[in-house]
Amino acid sequence: MLTIRTARPDEIPALTTFPDDGERNAATAAYLAGLLESGCTRPEWCLVAEHDGRLAGNAVLWTIPGRNVPMDIVLLEPGDPDTGQALLAYAAQQARELGAQTQGHVLDIPAQAPQFQRNPQLREMLLVGAGFTVARDGCRFEWTVDDPMPAQDERLYWRSMADLGEEPFVELLADTFTDTADSIFQAEIAEHGLHGAAERNVADMLEMDHRPGWFEIGYDAADTPVAISMPARTASSAVIGLVAVARAGRGRGYATAVVARGTHVLADAGFSEIRGDCDEGNTGMAKAFQRAGYRNFANRKMFTRPL
Repeated sequence: MLTIRTARPDEIPALTTFPDDGERNAATAAYLAGLLESGCTRPEWCLVAEHDGRLAGNAVLWTIPGRNVPMDIVLLEPGDPDTGQALLAYAAQQARELGAQTQGHVLDIPAQAPQFQRNPQLREMLLVGAGFTVARDGCRFEWTVDDPMPAQDERLYWRSMADLGEEPFVELLADTFTDTADSIFQAEIAEHGLHGAAERNVADMLEMDHRPGWFEIGYDAADTPVAISMPARTASSAVIGLVAVARAGRGRGYATAVVARGTHVLADAGFSEIRGDCDEGNTGMAKAFQRAGYRNFANRKMFTRPL
């Protein structure tokens, strides 16, 4: 008999484990422990599938720390198709009862720590069958402390949000959205308009773990604001976060300058591994990461469904 239920305290943080796979078991347990500590999830959001007394799969609801409504599913272990289908249905029900209107999930290929999402074909089949669609087919990039530090662009000087306030970031981001190549931004603009989408993205970044001086606007020699750099930290890594270049600054390599700036800020804060994502169709942003010395270590599909 298959039962979907909330995990018991003694089952957290390990949840579903796999024999002879100590690396995966340790990494996922440590990741869940970090999610619980940071407030990205809660014990009652850790769901398991039990089959004849054995844990056969799990799903964990996730949100930005400080929020009470879950946004995404992480640490999905679907087991077999029937188990995965039941877990996704239960995760939708739980999130809906907590007030969520949409639910997301990301699938990284190839499988790697901390989620080790093996059997991507099964996972994608289950997600599509449960009503998910692809919101972004993207690329993931990584820089480590062993890589050369990207050079800062001397054409720009930077002022922080602590000095400027939020509104200049919203206005400049709205300008960059007029011809964005990012599919997620395009969907948000269609729903909320340029200014509304910019407000939502700045608000989301403010909810991420960051220090007051990290969010900056870059100005050129004519004192024109041309770029936004908003690096931050997630539960698993430091991230370049949000990169944007104003229409007035296009074609001058400023996207690379933003990646370099974010890298310096995070490296100076002590992070030895920094990651960044972009839409597969956003070739300009992909080239900016590569020019800043980042490597494309994985591809990421971002899924979403209405609840």
